[in-house]
Amino acid sequence: MSAFVTLSPILSRAGGGLAFRCPGCDDWHVVNIDDQDRPRWTWNGNVERPTFDPSILVRTGRAVTPAAEPWEEGDPPLICHSFVRDGRIEFCSDSTHALTGQTVDLPGFGE
Repeated sequence: MSAFVTLSPILSRAGGGLAFRCPGCDDWHVVNIDDQDRPRWTWNGNVERPTFDPSILVRTGRAVTPAAEPWEEGDPPLICHSFVRDGRIEFCSDSTHALTGQTVDLPGFGE
C-alpha cells in the first residue's frame, strides 16, 4: 500500500483512495475515489466531516475464504459493513464486531 498523506486528524490520502481508522475493527479502511479504478466511492470533499457513498463492506478472514484452513476453533468471520456520513460511521447490523448497530464519530489517528 502506498504511503498515507494526512489530510486532517481523521482522514489520509492513500494512493488513489482515502483512509480512515475504523473503531469497530481497530484497523484502517481505504475507499477508492479515483475515476479510473473500481470499485469507486463518491466523497463530499470534506476532510473534517467526510461522507462516502455507497456503503463500505470489508470482509476478512473466514468471511473471505470460508473453506480455508486452518481456522482456530471458534474463529468467526470478520465483517465490517458501514456508512460514513458527515464524519460519523454508522455500523450496519451484519457487522461482526462490538460496534454493530451503533453510530460513532470517526476517531482521530491517535485515538
